[in-house]
Amino acid sequence: MDGLVALCLAARAESSVGSQVCTSDGATLAQQLGALTAIPGGTVLVARTEGAVVGLLLGRLLGPNPFTDDVSLAVEALYVDARHRRRGVGHALMVGAAEVASSAGAQHVYAAPIPGARGMQRFFVQLGFAAAAAHRVTSTVALQRRLAVDGAMVRRAGSRGLEDLIARRRQSRAGRAADKAGVGDVVRVGDKENVPFAEDAPAQPSRLSISKQVKRAVQTRRDAESSTTTS
Repeated sequence: MDGLVALCLAARAESSVGSQVCTSDGATLAQQLGALTAIPGGTVLVARTEGAVVGLLLGRLLGPNPFTDDVSLAVEALYVDARHRRRGVGHALMVGAAEVASSAGAQHVYAAPIPGARGMQRFFVQLGFAAAAAHRVTSTVALQRRLAVDGAMVRRAGSRGLEDLIARRRQSRAGRAADKAGVGDVVRVGDKENVPFAEDAPAQPSRLSISKQVKRAVQTRRDAESSTTTS
């Protein structure tokens, strides 16, 4: 419990709207976390490294109720200690959440990222969560499939798997953005600007050659069409 409280307070301090995350009083926070584990469907997952708590996931199984016959898992908080990020901790916690959802027959997993945590927003987007009111949602089956694919990629990549996976995703997104860009459009990637089809960019030699051939063919056709023959 002490490790959970410490992580929650760290998440509060990191958020730009800390008061919306949790109380700043450790004793009160411990009681609230205990209450979450006692309510029906309350879910608390903890990630440990060498005995230290480095990540947590707080959730609840919801439904059925008068408004829906479906069961779903609501992930209310997911946080990883800053010193242990990009090591698969968040991925492991979401694997556990997907197993909880599947075991309970929940068809969907909802997530409410901690306010101000942009990295966590990107993390859920990469896992296939789509916007749903103030939450993000994905089907349990789709989440398990995505987690399995990402896990296989990380295992094949080795010790630097997560860093390489993130780099490949960024490169893929940059490529898609460049394909959609028009003439003169500027695509921003990180702190750099790529101008894939700038109007003032020098033409490639192969394109110049093709252009000359096309112009020559058009001129030849015009000359032939404009000539007349008399008998």
